[in-house]
Amino acid sequence: MTERERIGARITELREAKGLTIQALADLAGLQRPNVSRIEAGRYNTGIDILARIAGVLGTKIDFVD
Repeated sequence: MTERERIGARITELREAKGLTIQALADLAGLQRPNVSRIEAGRYNTGIDILARIAGVLGTKIDFVD
């Protein structure tokens, strides 16, 4: 599993735990649904800003630098 796939799977897990559809996550994060779908599938190379927006909607953060 690549890092993109691992991150995408984690986003899917968190989204489903919140009861959100891909469309709802996309709307709340200000993204297009196909892009969120590709991110979750690990087929889209995205930047840190987009990941941070998704994390914010999911009630978490990108936290590897303390």
